[in-house]
Amino acid sequence: MIVAGLGLRSLCDAQALIALVLAAQERCGKQAALVAVPAFRYREAGVQAAARHLGLALRAVTHDELLAAQPRCVTRSPRAQAALGVASVAEGCALAAAGLHSRLIVPRLTGGGATCAMAQGEDA
Repeated sequence: MIVAGLGLRSLCDAQALIALVLAAQERCGKQAALVAVPAFRYREAGVQAAARHLGLALRAVTHDELLAAQPRCVTRSPRAQAALGVASVAEGCALAAAGLHSRLIVPRLTGGGATCAMAQGEDA
């Protein structure tokens, strides 16, 4: 399974999220099957609209899952670390949702108040 993980500021615009997911898919040449976001952002209108527009399932990633994925993340954000206690939100979401033995195929991309990373699970 291919997962697009998102990190975003509050009230991030759906178009910015869509653009980042499309850019990540283009970069790796693969289509995501799922969008993963931190649980505290799951109900945001922009997140919901972006997932619907892309035709992708949406999964909330818990804080514990984000923490567990951090050792496999390749980028670090001091801002995210200070605010959330995790250094990589998008990569952490992608890796957590793609499974224990997943790997990053697109490290964090940024734009429009959001970040996106792509991970591939073992079965993809």
